[in-house]
Amino acid sequence: MNATLLISLLAVTIRAGTSLLYATLGEIFTERSGVLNLGLEGMMLLSAVSGFAAAFHSKSVAVGLASAIAVGGLMGLLHAFLTITLRSNQTVTGLALTIFASGLASFLGQRLGPQAAPLVGLIGPRFERITLPVLGSLPLLGRALFQQDVLVYATYLLVPAAWFFLYRTRPGLYLRAVGENPRTADAMGLHVSRIRYLYTILGGMLVGLGGAHLSLAYTPGWTENLTGGRGWIAVAMVIFATWDPWRAWFGAILFGGINAAQLRMQAAGTTIPSAFLHMLPFAFTIVILVIITWWEAFGKRVGAPAALGVPYVREEKD
Repeated sequence: MNATLLISLLAVTIRAGTSLLYATLGEIFTERSGVLNLGLEGMMLLSAVSGFAAAFHSKSVAVGLASAIAVGGLMGLLHAFLTITLRSNQTVTGLALTIFASGLASFLGQRLGPQAAPLVGLIGPRFERITLPVLGSLPLLGRALFQQDVLVYATYLLVPAAWFFLYRTRPGLYLRAVGENPRTADAMGLHVSRIRYLYTILGGMLVGLGGAHLSLAYTPGWTENLTGGRGWIAVAMVIFATWDPWRAWFGAILFGGINAAQLRMQAAGTTIPSAFLHMLPFAFTIVILVIITWWEAFGKRVGAPAALGVPYVREEKD
């Protein structure tokens, strides 16, 4: 395999993993607060269709991006209200959110997909790839890393910023404290419900960014099931990353590489059935979960917040 092909494959790998990275980072923040959100698949779909529709009708990708982020945040707010205020089961609520948001996205996207006769071939505004001065001209990695769209570039800053926030700032310490032991955090004067609300909404906004990258940059447009299961993979990727932003970036690159490889193999006319190639990212996800389960069986803690999925009920004070 020559260098040009390798660089091209790496560039596609980074683009393919970007939407997954946003969703994974969003879920890391949410779960670090002790809230489990399994609604990522539906949230990404609804954000993707909302972002594309807003961009198409306004002729502005900025409006589309803002719309996707807002929809993701609203879905996060809904999940927070149901699980934090009403204390409903977080697993059931997340699954219900996926079903609701996926159905709504399908309904809203009926006149946006290629199947709609008046809008055949519909293509709206998109984030074009931008070559960064000097960096884009670097040999080898310049083309792969610095000839991308702005949402890819944003992850170069977001991942280290998220790591620094979680492990080197006081608000990050408060966030981890709420996820580990909300009762102790409450005794320290932290408002547990407020913090959980904040990071569930923030997580939803990052998931919305992941949806926006799909419909406005990676595969501009709208088609049914655009996410292709990325929301579910993001949930597993959080476990693979052990709730750490840098490991999330590594996991997203691995997924992007597998996805890019199977697309390249299909384009090359491989004799391997396409259904098997489409299965590879999900098979990879299952292998990850098996390894993590095996690791935990030997008493190794993988880093899950101790209070994850457990509603917090504040005791009444005399």
